[in-house]
This record gives sequence, C-alpha cells and structure tokens, in this order.
Amino acid sequence: MAKVSQIDIRDLSYTIEDKQILDGMSLSLAEQRVGVVGRNGSGKSTFARLVAGLVAPTKGTIRVNDLNLAKDRRAAMGEVGILFQNPEHQIIFPTVGEEIAFGLQQQGASKSAATEAMLDILDQFSLSHWKEAYIATLSQGQKHLVTLMSVVAMKPALLVLDEPFAGLDIPTKAQMKRYLNLYEGSLLHITHDPGDLEAYDSIIWIDQGRIQNVGSKEEVFPVYLEAMNRLGEHDDLADLSG
Repeated sequence: MAKVSQIDIRDLSYTIEDKQILDGMSLSLAEQRVGVVGRNGSGKSTFARLVAGLVAPTKGTIRVNDLNLAKDRRAAMGEVGILFQNPEHQIIFPTVGEEIAFGLQQQGASKSAATEAMLDILDQFSLSHWKEAYIATLSQGQKHLVTLMSVVAMKPALLVLDEPFAGLDIPTKAQMKRYLNLYEGSLLHITHDPGDLEAYDSIIWIDQGRIQNVGSKEEVFPVYLEAMNRLGEHDDLADLSG
C-alpha cells in the first residue's frame, strides 16, 4: 500500500520585497490526493514551493512527513518532487536519458545505478526509445512527460504539481492524467480548474494568500465556483493598481 504523506502547517506566512504573498496559514492533512484551487495570483505557486522546501517561510512552520524540507535539502530530494508549469524551467540536459539520470545521481546513486534506474523508468512508461532523444526536438507535452519521469524515478513520497496541464491540448492532458493516476505516492495538485481534481480526496481553496476552505470536493467546489462566477460578473480587469 502506498504511503500517504502528512503535511503540517502552523501559522505560515511568506513575504517577498515587503509584499505579503501568504498569510496566517494553518493546516494538517494526510490524504493520498490533495488538490489546491484558486485564482491566478492567489499564492498557489508560492504554496507549492514552500511545501517542496524550495523556499522557507517568513514566519511559521511547514513540515512534510515530520521533516523541515527547507532546512534539510538532502531529505527534500527524496521526500518531495515538484513539476513546474513550464518544463523548460527544470530541464537541464540535452537528452532524455541524461535528464532522468541526473536527479538520481544527485540523490547519491552511482553512474551505473542511475543509468539502470533511468532505463527502468523509461521501460515503465513504454518509452525506451526516448533514451537518446534530444529534448529540444520534443513537443511541450513530451517535455512535461520527461520532467514527470525524471521526478518519478527519484521515488519521492509526495509529488507537487504546479499547473502541470497548462498549455497542453486535450489528448496530451488525458495522457498525462493517465500517467499521474499510476503514481503510487501522494499528489498535491495546484490548479485553477476544478475539472483536474475530480478524483482527489481533499481540496484546499486559497485566495489572496489565505486558506478560504478545506474539505472534500463536494464541500469546497460549489462554494468556490459560486465565488469565481460572482467575481466574473465584476470588471476587475479594468482596475489599475496604484
């Protein structure tokens, strides 16, 4: 049975250049599939980076499986993986095989062990013929798949997804969903589209840097969608900030 990751957040805030991005978050969750919804600019991506330990909170604490990942980067590499909205923000190497093997070597695997694990993950995805493929020749959806394979190969307990379907066409999105459904660890999926989260156990709604609601999709989605539709009736796109 797959391990369910525990996320514990206490009075968490994050400020950058005197701008409050997240404020006063407290939360405790242990679910296999957790979705995070909210408008663009609500703080979802910052929340994803905090959970993954890529940045440290300005105030408060965040622990994943009782680990402070911002302080323990070696533990973070094995505990949490993250997929960014743009795969080119995390791809480093020219070929698929090199890209997948790199993360494994960063975890401490020998070159031969990393190569073997890389070949195994390509085989699991039925993509062994991609080993020598140049990433520059791949479509955007294929690049998303490379980043997914690279992270899955490292076997993190928790996989954080920051708008992983952005810019994907319908067939590619369906294929990515199918691959993610096979993932045995926990998922924390950030999106603005509730349709991406129909199979998820728990939903977090973030708005203006605060947690507005947490619960099942039956509890959260109706309230969230009503609020979003109500906002759509106003012309806030015309407002200029001073």
